[in-house]
Amino acid sequence: MKRDSLKGWFNSGAPWVWLNAGAVSIAVIMTIGLLSVIAVRGLGHFWPADILEADYQIPGQPAKVLAGELVEAEEVPRARLAAAGLPVNVEGGEFMTRELLKVGNRELYGADFSWVVGEWLSAPRRPAELMVLERREWGNFYGYLIDVKQDGQRVAEGEAAWDALQQRLQRVDVLHGELAQLQKKDIGRINHGLERLRLERRKLELENRLDAAAQADLEAERAQWDAQYKTFEGRLLALNKAFERDSITVRTVDGREQEIHLGKVVRAYRPNAMSSLQKFGFYFAKLWEFVSDEPREANTEGGIFPAIFGTVMMTLIMAVIVTPFGVLAAIYLREYARQGPLTRLIRIAVNNLAGVPAIVYGVFGLGFFVYVLGGSLDRLFFPEAAPAPTFGTPGLLWASLTLAILAVPVVIVATEEGLARIPRAVREGSLALGATKAETLWKIVLPMASPAMMTGLILAVARAAGEVAPLMLVGVVKLAPSLPLDGNYPYLHLDQKIMHLGFHIYDVGFQSPNVEAARPLVYATALLLVLVIALLNLSAVFIRNHLREKYKALDQ
Repeated sequence: MKRDSLKGWFNSGAPWVWLNAGAVSIAVIMTIGLLSVIAVRGLGHFWPADILEADYQIPGQPAKVLAGELVEAEEVPRARLAAAGLPVNVEGGEFMTRELLKVGNRELYGADFSWVVGEWLSAPRRPAELMVLERREWGNFYGYLIDVKQDGQRVAEGEAAWDALQQRLQRVDVLHGELAQLQKKDIGRINHGLERLRLERRKLELENRLDAAAQADLEAERAQWDAQYKTFEGRLLALNKAFERDSITVRTVDGREQEIHLGKVVRAYRPNAMSSLQKFGFYFAKLWEFVSDEPREANTEGGIFPAIFGTVMMTLIMAVIVTPFGVLAAIYLREYARQGPLTRLIRIAVNNLAGVPAIVYGVFGLGFFVYVLGGSLDRLFFPEAAPAPTFGTPGLLWASLTLAILAVPVVIVATEEGLARIPRAVREGSLALGATKAETLWKIVLPMASPAMMTGLILAVARAAGEVAPLMLVGVVKLAPSLPLDGNYPYLHLDQKIMHLGFHIYDVGFQSPNVEAARPLVYATALLLVLVIALLNLSAVFIRNHLREKYKALDQ
C-alpha cells in the first residue's frame, strides 16, 4: 500500500515541483547573499570609522605610537609570524591576532596600511581631537591640528583653529568649483575653438585655398580666442594663488609636525567626536560624492560619475543601434524569407553567434570598425587631422557598435519568437479587410510583437552593459574625466574615449597600486553596476508591460 502511494506521488509530478522550487529558492538565496556581501563591504567603506590610537611595542624594540582605522583582524599561527621574521615566542598559544590599520600619512610612513600584532598594542584610546584630513593627493592624513595660517601668518590655534579650518575649507571648495568650471568649460571651449581653427587652416592648405583673405579671417578669429584666453589666464593665475593662501600645521601621533596647504584638502573631520547623526550625514555626503564626483588618487578616491555616464551612454547608443537591425532581421526571417534550408542555416548561425566569446567581438570591432571603417572615414572626411586619427581610434561609437553586434542575435531570436506567437488569423483578417501586407505588418503585427522586442532589448542590455573584455579594445580607458557630452559642437563626441563601470572594477581591483585602498571600492562599484543594469532593465520591463497590456485584447 505504501509502495503504491509513493509511486502515485512520484507519478503526480510533485517531487519535481519541490525540486524546482528548492532550486529556485537556493538561487534566490545565493543571489541575495552575494548582493548583501557586496553591499556590506562596499557601502561600509563610506562610514566614518573611529580612529584608534595606541602604543605599539615590538619585543626588543623601542615603543612607538600608532593611529589609524581598524580595517580587519584575523587569527594567524604563531609559527607563521615567526617565519616572517617577527620576534614571536613560539611556545605561547597557537594563534595570535594580526590587525590591519589604515595609518595614512603616506609621505611620512611610505604606505597607507600597516599590519600589526594585536597582542603588542597597549593603552588603546580614541581621542576626540584626533583629526582626519581627506586630501586630493597622497591619501588621508591623521594627526592633531595645531594652528591655521594665512599667507604664512598664524590666524588661529587651539580649539579656535578647528572652526577657522572649516571656514577656510568651505572657501577652498568654492574655489575648486570655480577652477574646475574655468578649466573644463571656459578654457576647454577656447582650446576646442583653436583646434578647430588649426584643422580649418590645414584643410584649406590641402585644397590650395589658403589665400591672403582666408589667412586674415583665420588670424582675426584666432586673435579673438587669444584675447579671451588672456582674460581667463589672469583668472586662472588668481585662483591658483588663492589656493596657496591658507595652510595648517598638523602634529602626528608620534610627534612630527607637517604643514599642509588647504588647496590639497577635500575635507577635515574628527570621527571620534562625531555623534551618530553627524556620522549618518557624513555617510550620505560620501555616498553622493561617490556617484557624482570624478575619480582621483589612481581611481581609489573620489567618485565614479564619468564611469556611470559612459556606461549608460554607451548602452543607450547600443540599444538605439541594435533594436532596428535586430527587428528588421527578424521580420525578414519570419515574414518574407522562404522557409527552406538556407533560412534554417541562417537561424542556426544567429543562434551560434550568441555563444561566441565576447573578446572575439572586441577583436572584430578593433579590426573592422576602428581600423577599416574608422580609417576610411578619416581619409575621406578628416584628412586635415592626419596623422592624428579622428575615428580611426577606439571611441564611444565603436564601443557601442561592437556591443550592438554582440547583442543583435538576442534581439533577433526574441523578436522572431514574438512574431511566431501572433495568430495567423490576425494577419488573414487584416488582409481580408483590404490592408496590404506592409500595412498589416506595420499596424497590426509589429505592435502586437512589441513586448517580445522589448524582451530582446532587455536581454541585450543585461548582457552588453556588463561586458568588459571587448570594450578594452574599442574605446574604454582607465581614466577619461571629460564627458563625451558637452557644450562644444557637435556636442556628442562619438570619437571620444569613455570610462565604464565594468572596466573600472577590473582596473581598481587588479591594476591599482594601492590594493587595500581599492578593495572596498571594487565592491561599491560592482553594486552600482548591478543597480545601473537593474534600472535600465526595469525601465524596459515597464515599457514592455505597458505594451503587453495595451495589445492584450488583440492577442486574445
